[in-house]
Amino acid sequence: MAAQPESAKTVAAFEVPLPSEADRDEFLSVLRAAAGAEGLHVDAARIQDLQSEAKVMPQAESTLRAAVWRGKDDDEAIASAMDQPDHLGQIWIMFSKGNDPKLNGRFQQRAMDAIMRRWPETLSLPIMPTGAIPHHRHLIKTSNGYVVDPTQAHKYEVKEARQ
Repeated sequence: MAAQPESAKTVAAFEVPLPSEADRDEFLSVLRAAAGAEGLHVDAARIQDLQSEAKVMPQAESTLRAAVWRGKDDDEAIASAMDQPDHLGQIWIMFSKGNDPKLNGRFQQRAMDAIMRRWPETLSLPIMPTGAIPHHRHLIKTSNGYVVDPTQAHKYEVKEARQ
């Protein structure tokens, strides 16, 4: 399996509480405004498509799935936002380093400022050395964000490659 390019590495991740369709619509508006200010755009799955997919594959149930892109032809993913069956209504937004880290950083700051103003209960998610975010069931909620459950931490440590 090829290594993920450095530009695709997740540099920040947050859980945003979006329990209603109105919240999710407002979240997408916030993302679109922040993206548009930086010359980026947002693509989001329609709720009808998500519901149809969940009927066929219940393990793929989701209330929101969106990505922020650079380039009119979706040249580079800048951020993604989604929930999953084990945290429906708790949207995880993940930001990539990108080919232009300054652009990505400006977008992240703009988006998170607006998100935190509107949803102050938003919490940070831990990012593992591999760039992965642990499974929701392996996280413990704290007042400052999530931490990895110490009994599960060994599953997320980077193993040295054998020569």
